[in-house]
Amino acid sequence: MSNPTKYFSVTELLFRAATRSGAIARRLLPLAAALGVGLAVSTSAGALSYAALDLGTLGGGGLGANGINATAQVVGTSFTTGFTAAFMSGANGLGMTGLGTLGGQDSWATGINAAGQVVGWADTTDYSSSHAFITGPNGMGMTDLGTFGGKLSKAHGINAAGQVVGEANLAGDAATHAFVTGPNGIGMTDLGTLGGSARFDVSAAYGINATGQVVGYSYTAVDGYYHAFITGANGVGMNDLGTLGGGFSQAFGINAAGQVVGAASTAGDAAFHAFITGPNGVGMTDLGALGGASSHATGINVRVGAKLEQI
Repeated sequence: MSNPTKYFSVTELLFRAATRSGAIARRLLPLAAALGVGLAVSTSAGALSYAALDLGTLGGGGLGANGINATAQVVGTSFTTGFTAAFMSGANGLGMTGLGTLGGQDSWATGINAAGQVVGWADTTDYSSSHAFITGPNGMGMTDLGTFGGKLSKAHGINAAGQVVGEANLAGDAATHAFVTGPNGIGMTDLGTLGGSARFDVSAAYGINATGQVVGYSYTAVDGYYHAFITGANGVGMNDLGTLGGGFSQAFGINAAGQVVGAASTAGDAAFHAFITGPNGVGMTDLGALGGASSHATGINVRVGAKLEQI
């Protein structure tokens, strides 16, 4: 278990159900997203019902949906005729538009915010490199976020202000560090590691909330071990969240209160279990599994009054 499971896409259950008013929302469930279908969510006397919505493809044989915003604009990756293309849909998952690339062949979309700014990564004109990107509102245009001097970078998450998180290679491509940008993807700040050695100089960021608290994973000073981390506002500082008794953990999602979810190894590294923390990453609670050995948590919402609100 010396290498982390790399999750380059995170599909979350994000929906808003105003149970008192009987409002209608549309969101995706992880299984439906993996199958390339959407999910219409309606309420009747407080009960939820679901109907699948086929998102289609961009001409190929399949797709994966990786992110959704409050109006149910969906982003992900679709096979085309020979290539892989980032896509976004219109509201309620209707329609599918390819987002293009940074001059190369393939692209992947992983996150979207309320304004419809999309993030992911795409091949450049140098086919040996892929760079993180951000689009303008509603997926318009694709801006290269660059790297830390290496050939590769990937964006995994975005908040309402357009702050982007992900990972980028340093010069020489021997190290990969987590990054956060300023609003609208401006600037790229190296978040460093939790003390990873020259052999394991690796970290990656997957989630960010409205205050700029970032979560992800980093190798530690103990060679071969990686732990989940949380930062302060705007990515300042990197704090080790620990594990569930084993040597490994990863964080994938964070809400407005700073509650973090992810996966961590149990004692003896016998299994990975989903976890949730308290506000600001304090404490780690084992969520167990559904009868099997392992589980992972990838997204979290925040309850406000009688509603479930997207971060």
